[in-house]
Amino acid sequence: MPRVVATINQDETQDPTTLADSDSCFSTFNGVQIHHKIISDALQQGKKRLTHPIILLHGFGASVFSWSRVMKPLADATGSQVVAFDRPAFGLTSRGQTSSGSQPLNPYSMMFSVLATMHFIDFLAADKAVLVGHSAGALVAVDTYFEAPERVAALILVAPAILAPFSIKSAVKENQKGNNQNQRKGLDSNTRDNFLFMFVSLIMGLTKWIGGMIYSLYQKTLSAILLSAFGVTLIRMIIDKFGTQAVRIAWYDSKQVTDDVLQGYTKPLMVKGWDRALAEFTVTILTDSASVSKDKRLSEISSPVLIITGDTDRLVPSWNSERLARAIPGSSFRVIDKCGHVPHEEKSHEFLSIVDEFLQGVFEAPPLAAT
Repeated sequence: MPRVVATINQDETQDPTTLADSDSCFSTFNGVQIHHKIISDALQQGKKRLTHPIILLHGFGASVFSWSRVMKPLADATGSQVVAFDRPAFGLTSRGQTSSGSQPLNPYSMMFSVLATMHFIDFLAADKAVLVGHSAGALVAVDTYFEAPERVAALILVAPAILAPFSIKSAVKENQKGNNQNQRKGLDSNTRDNFLFMFVSLIMGLTKWIGGMIYSLYQKTLSAILLSAFGVTLIRMIIDKFGTQAVRIAWYDSKQVTDDVLQGYTKPLMVKGWDRALAEFTVTILTDSASVSKDKRLSEISSPVLIITGDTDRLVPSWNSERLARAIPGSSFRVIDKCGHVPHEEKSHEFLSIVDEFLQGVFEAPPLAAT
């Protein structure tokens, strides 16, 4: 295996607790030590404007570090508690293998992330929270809403890695039109059409079954490769080759990606077992049906929703975020100019202004009109 990955010596990996910052905290949930940070200083200063805490959910390859520019300003602006935690396989949250089946719940599954989010709502002694999800973290936020909508006060989706659904209303209308025309056919025509329908359905069912078998075999083969020594070595090589490049691509202005930023993103590569954990996470995503976006249910979301995107996002195009906003009734949509995939890092002041305006509009009563 490569001994140095993104400048990190892999012979000197450590336990995550030894890599913790002075403000790091750890909370055990379902056998996993979850690294998190919490800001609540503003509560002691009598500035509380928001009655709900804010939970920040990072994206793929990121960690609590990615929220470092906005955590305290959010707490100062709202007077509420702000928490960010590292999902398993990322940051300084403990790693663990799942192939043995010793874990009661796969820590790399979407359900674990959803339940961990609700764990922190309980941890903060709150009935509900405002969930802010970036990229893949937006999917965790949305799935948490579907799991327990009564625990979510509002959703803020930042460059959400959620595939927006295409409209199929016209297709439905065409099918209905075709059905009405069929009803006007004669008896012989209906019998023939029914036979053809049954035959085509049988062929489609058989094709789907064969396709499912092939896909299942593909999943098992790919999973076996990823969890092998070769697969873990391959992951190290990919991260070493493209890891820092991916960070730079995420920004509109790559010159803003300083050594401190790169160090923040590569620090988790010092955690023992990070490579095996990333392989486990990837396998889980491939085989976990719960990790697939519930795009057909987006229209059912009734909580306040804000979607923020950068106009030059190279990873999740802004047009997808705009379509997503149209799919969620009543959602707000904002675009930040000259910004890439990480608005909360690259344009933190504009990001905070947009979020603060949204929260004021949702949770603060407007002034009474003069009589």
